[in-house]
Amino acid sequence: MNAVNTSGSTSDWVNRSLQSVWHPCTQMQHHETMPLIPVSHGRGAWLVDMDGKRYLDGISSWWVNLFGHANPRINAALKQQLDQLEHAMLAGFTHEPVIRLSEKLSTLTGGVLGHCFYASDGASATEIALKMSFHFWRNQGQTEKQEFICLKGSYHGETIGALAVTDVALFRDAYGPMIRNAHVVMSPDARQAAEGESAIDVARRAAADMERCLQERTGKIAAVILEPLVQCATGFAMHDPEYLRLVRALCDQYQVHLIADEIAVGCGRSGTFFACENAQIWPDFICLSKGISGGYLPLSLVMTRDDIYQGFYHTDVRRGFLHSHSYTGNPLACRAALATLEIFESDDVLLQNRVKAAAITQALQPLAQHAQVKHFRQQGMMWAFDAVFDNEKDESAAKTFSRRFFTQALQEELLLRPIGNTVYLMPPYILNQEEISLVGERMLKVFNQVMGETV
Repeated sequence: MNAVNTSGSTSDWVNRSLQSVWHPCTQMQHHETMPLIPVSHGRGAWLVDMDGKRYLDGISSWWVNLFGHANPRINAALKQQLDQLEHAMLAGFTHEPVIRLSEKLSTLTGGVLGHCFYASDGASATEIALKMSFHFWRNQGQTEKQEFICLKGSYHGETIGALAVTDVALFRDAYGPMIRNAHVVMSPDARQAAEGESAIDVARRAAADMERCLQERTGKIAAVILEPLVQCATGFAMHDPEYLRLVRALCDQYQVHLIADEIAVGCGRSGTFFACENAQIWPDFICLSKGISGGYLPLSLVMTRDDIYQGFYHTDVRRGFLHSHSYTGNPLACRAALATLEIFESDDVLLQNRVKAAAITQALQPLAQHAQVKHFRQQGMMWAFDAVFDNEKDESAAKTFSRRFFTQALQEELLLRPIGNTVYLMPPYILNQEEISLVGERMLKVFNQVMGETV
């Protein structure tokens, strides 16, 4: 890797950032002791700081980077697009990248979800899907269908509408008075299995709780929203595909929309391109963001069915879908997404990921069998396990586990950010065997070092 020249020392850049940049999802005071890494450049699976130290991006830079940093094929597509069109508003205008992207995504659903509405970030996609469902039922004269169901521990973004279907105490405590609460039902998290139960048994119990809510609120529920197969932000809670099949049937029975939040778990991350394909079902809405642009530019979208689209098709502007973003359908972002889809097709990425996933799972076996690890789990190109803390002394260590693990991992050239006591791995799809071995060996080393501090 060739270093990229930057002026100023690392400490200077860090101090300037701390003085001027309010970093996301961060208690800024923690940076008095927790390192802030000034990134110089990226190549492949690696990020490089301004001192030339590298870090293997084991979380795909918050789950967005699919094919490595500075990917030459995506770079080339963007350079070409820059000379053609950087942006044009999508109200009253259209352009080739957004048309081609919409067509390709529709084809990937077999035409079932044939209409794409664009935004910039995942939370906006959640807002769009919720508003579309609510407004559709109003257009149909079913004005009492105004409520939503989400899963325990769910996370769908941090805008006000998205927080309404996000069951995270931290956010509810901070912003509760601003939020219109949804109905929260049992998560199908397979870790809840009682003795003798399987993941399918847990899925069926959770589906029964969903049906209870649908029965109690018959005629009131607009939509159910869930992350298919993996609830990422709640600690990578994984569930059996049977849950999706059961919920799809319940939504049909009670005439309720099913919104699949595939912002994190779509784009091949779950093993199939769309996570719902694992259960052989299609929802009424799919929300995509993060990996859809290969991790290059902000882009999100909601895919939906023709009958929902037709529910807004009318001469009355009040029956149209009332939502917009300035950068909706940005040509550069759409071109990055097209390049990303072209890599999926030309490189047979889904097949290659199955081979890589088997190798990564093998490399992580020492952790899977570790005495201080429970619930080692995997879905597609996602892995997670929970650290075990058994005694009172460990309680304080558990509270600081994620920050200590993150800091120690940086010393071992790994970028990993545990969620609570859950360590997860969500790497780009381009790891080679040497990098896979490195990840396995150093994750084990970091875990042993951090857990050893509690002894």
